[in-house]
Amino acid sequence: MKLDILAIGSHPDDIELSCAGTIAKEVDKGKKVGVLDLTRGELGTRGTAETRDQEAADAAKILGLKIRENLGFKDGFFINNEEHQLEVIRIIRKYKPEIVFCNAIDDRHIDHGKGSKLVSDACFLSGLLKIETKDNGVVQEPWRPKHVYHYIQWKNITPDIAVDITGYMDIKMNSVKAYKTQFFDKDSSEPATPISSDNFFDSITYRARDLGRLIGTEHAEGFTVERYPAVDSIFDLI
Repeated sequence: MKLDILAIGSHPDDIELSCAGTIAKEVDKGKKVGVLDLTRGELGTRGTAETRDQEAADAAKILGLKIRENLGFKDGFFINNEEHQLEVIRIIRKYKPEIVFCNAIDDRHIDHGKGSKLVSDACFLSGLLKIETKDNGVVQEPWRPKHVYHYIQWKNITPDIAVDITGYMDIKMNSVKAYKTQFFDKDSSEPATPISSDNFFDSITYRARDLGRLIGTEHAEGFTVERYPAVDSIFDLI
């Protein structure tokens, strides 16, 4: 299956927290979108790898994803090397996305910056003819996505582009809340974490509302880019 967008995150829930509104909007327009999780998030303080697996599957249904795969890299300890790059390249060549979303270029969690660079490098290398990968024993053709966009996570990085997601915040928040073990639950007996407070939910909505305010819409999500964004007409800008 060829995808229009492949969103890649170091952990299950990275995508939902950062660019689920953009994904929901594009799915609503008929685009084929998939998600690749690099790890199972097994080092997370709350929940388990198994609960994350189910939560990720539930979120995928909410967002209308065509596929969701997990490479099972070691949470906290994967590195940007040939072995890991080849695994990401295999998935990129398998689904041939026009656009790849990946982790923030810099963030509080060390896996986010590592994942960002790993995926960015893999997107470039995936286009090289002399790098051979196989899927189910079949040699894959080279494929390089047209665009790589980095979503924004914990840190307030200034975006290069902002996507109007007005009308899609409910879907975004429902996909986030699919991760029941990770986020606010007044009845939970698990240890508190920086993302388990009620205030953290509020911060997701506030960021989207504030960025929306800056571009003249109700809600928005921001991305940084690796090359100049281009438009066909100056009137393409909202």
